[in-house]
Amino acid sequence: MSPAGALLVAGTTSDAGKSVVTAGICRWLSRQGVKVAPFKAQNMSLNSFVTHDGAEIGRAQAMQAAAARVEPEAAMNPVLLKPGSDQRSQVVVLGRPVAEVGALDYRERKPALLRIALDCLDDLRSRHDVVICEGAGSPAEINLRDRDIANMGLAVAARLPVVVVGDIDRGGVFASMFGTLALLSAEDQRHLGGWIVNKFRGDVRLLQPGLDQLRELTHRPTLGVLPMLPGLWLDAEDSLDLSGVAAAAPAGPPVGRDVLRVSVVRLPRLSNFTDIDALAQEPGVLVRWATRPEELADADLVVLPGTRATVADLAWLREQRLDTAVQARAAEGRPVLGVCGGFQMLGRTITDEVESGAGLVEGLSLLPVRIRFAAAKTLARPVGTAFGETVHGYEIHHGQAAVEGGEPFLDGCREGAVWGTTWHGALENDGFRRAFLREVARLAGRAFEPAPDTSFAAAREQRLDRLGDLIERHADTGALLRLIEQGVPADLPFVPPGAPVPPGAA
Repeated sequence: MSPAGALLVAGTTSDAGKSVVTAGICRWLSRQGVKVAPFKAQNMSLNSFVTHDGAEIGRAQAMQAAAARVEPEAAMNPVLLKPGSDQRSQVVVLGRPVAEVGALDYRERKPALLRIALDCLDDLRSRHDVVICEGAGSPAEINLRDRDIANMGLAVAARLPVVVVGDIDRGGVFASMFGTLALLSAEDQRHLGGWIVNKFRGDVRLLQPGLDQLRELTHRPTLGVLPMLPGLWLDAEDSLDLSGVAAAAPAGPPVGRDVLRVSVVRLPRLSNFTDIDALAQEPGVLVRWATRPEELADADLVVLPGTRATVADLAWLREQRLDTAVQARAAEGRPVLGVCGGFQMLGRTITDEVESGAGLVEGLSLLPVRIRFAAAKTLARPVGTAFGETVHGYEIHHGQAAVEGGEPFLDGCREGAVWGTTWHGALENDGFRRAFLREVARLAGRAFEPAPDTSFAAAREQRLDRLGDLIERHADTGALLRLIEQGVPADLPFVPPGAPVPPGAA
């Protein structure tokens, strides 16, 4: 059976599991032969991706497109916000940056952006059997509802049925679900068709009395209780607080005698941290985040990752005395890798009148490179070679590098044991990653050998299949299909704030 229509997956909070559930439904539908696409009207994320036609979208939507087995495109995430500070964000519309705005300025743009989002959604629906939409934050942000374009504002404008995901692992899931519904207007409540409980541990029979009472209180069914799935490592999405982003343990025992230790500097405005995922998948590679000099001391490789605020994060690096720790490593011939913003920090100078307005800033002087920020953002999908291996990557940066020496390396350079590149995603190329890690191990004096058959693409597919299994085995797929096919539920009663507890629920 081929359903037609769309569904919005909202959440009681950020990080409730909207991205995971959206991806899981996309993979499950794709398995049924349904032509499905993901959609997120507005995303706030420092983790982005470049489509084949050079558009920048949220990395989570690219992941969901992979789950749906379709090519990612700008229409899947028409509005992307990339915070550069607590007060201002870069606004990316249809894959291209259009402005740097504060929260109040952005609010005035929302009616026009809603029209763009609705046009994109209509376009996707015209070309696919089903579109699974993901909300942003919570649909009950009552201070933002009048100009909402990602949650109930989108649902009402596009007549979308809504399911709400709640994270039971953090506690208070029943209160957050009831409270979400009770804060919605009568018009918004009509769109909410059911609940999905996420990250459950234990025997679901112990949860059933709560689910029964939730249905009595809200008149909506629970459409799934999804168990906790540790180790998914799926592309993180819209949270600005990256404290929950943890590096993984080794994927398996080392092939050689030694483990290879990688310390990744956790910059305050860390972006595209998915660059690290492929390292964490490699058997015998231990990846950990670092914020103090001593956390770099025993590392065989230090990585300076991408950042949305290169100059500000370089200042932070110096405040934490991490700059001298990185420079000392390089002087000793110990490996350092800089990616995008991290590469820019490794150069001699940075001239930035665009992102920070700081003008000329001294870099770490570990690579013979001078960086000048351009107003136009580079968005590209380059292909090249390194260590004799073909490498595919993607670029998202304002900084333009003038390389003044060293050995060429993926549009950047190498000087001794220090490498720098503007390319994200390079480490996802299996042959290149193995060759790079062999060189790192040689320089670090480690008896480490990469596994010959580790496939990052296969590992990602396995994780997406686990999400499809999660929906197929633990969600009421029949009820989800009915919502998708039939649209907004009919005749659901309004639940006012402070609704009485049903008899026997106390």
